[in-house]
Amino acid sequence: MDQVRALRVFSAVAAASGFAGAARALDLAPAVVTRTIAELEAHLGARLLQRTTRRVALTDAGETYLDAARRMLAALDEADAQAGASTAQPRGCVRVIAPASFAVHQLVPLLPRFRARHPELSVELSTPGPPDGADEGFDVTIVQVAQRPLQGDFVARRLARSTFVLCASKAYLKRRGRPPEPEDLLGHEALLPAVASVKRELALQRGDGSRRVAIPTPAPALSSAQLEPLLAAALAGLGIAGLPSFMVAEALRDGRLERVLPAWHGTSLAIHAALPTRKHLPARTRAFVDFLVQAFGGEDRDPWLAAADADPDDAARKRR
Repeated sequence: MDQVRALRVFSAVAAASGFAGAARALDLAPAVVTRTIAELEAHLGARLLQRTTRRVALTDAGETYLDAARRMLAALDEADAQAGASTAQPRGCVRVIAPASFAVHQLVPLLPRFRARHPELSVELSTPGPPDGADEGFDVTIVQVAQRPLQGDFVARRLARSTFVLCASKAYLKRRGRPPEPEDLLGHEALLPAVASVKRELALQRGDGSRRVAIPTPAPALSSAQLEPLLAAALAGLGIAGLPSFMVAEALRDGRLERVLPAWHGTSLAIHAALPTRKHLPARTRAFVDFLVQAFGGEDRDPWLAAADADPDDAARKRR
């Protein structure tokens, strides 16, 4: 007896409350359905169904067995789907929602590599305000959280961590000087996110964790709910900005920006790829998330901070 086939036939008979309905649903001859149930009951040594002239009803043993049978069949279907997904060629469109700053500076520059690896996949990208959990309307949601664990009914893969660093253009620092200590920021033009501009304190800590300070929030020369205008203002020489490392790493590498107070940094963001809780993860989604984890490291560290943490002595020599 093929027990898996027998379980499927038994489940279909219970769902249809009859042999004829199950036979139609399974595209089997009624005699095959009847014989299969008889073999299953003989194998178990228990009657699963009560037959009447009009319908079929479950016995007590049948109700218990049906519950177990459905769980086993569901687990088998899930395993089949996962095995198929692991070997299937990813194709189609991956719908992604992400904060605009991360999309512009990190996701989009990676897409040529992604397309070269998966030419049958495309990406549809949406960039509204920063999401705080998996959006059911998208395959992947890029979530950034600071100083709190992720919360919500979704699955998340860690991508990396990004640290807020202070930076300014060389022209601005030449004109206004380089603050030697955090308290000296009060004498400078500040470029702040809108949420930071209404706080009464600006928290900074040394990179080695030895000291933390909280200074009064400087009156901003510019505040914005979006980070892109703050980066543009810093590049234009308007003042000192506090921005995540993933935004400023390239400008620090090519010298358009310089790290201010390089031994200090602000808060950090844990960056995850969040996925809706679905039984079967599409091959296209798995391919995209695996690519991101590989690209960013998938660890609780800042892969962009190396560019921002240049040796202060070396930086001083460059300024001479």
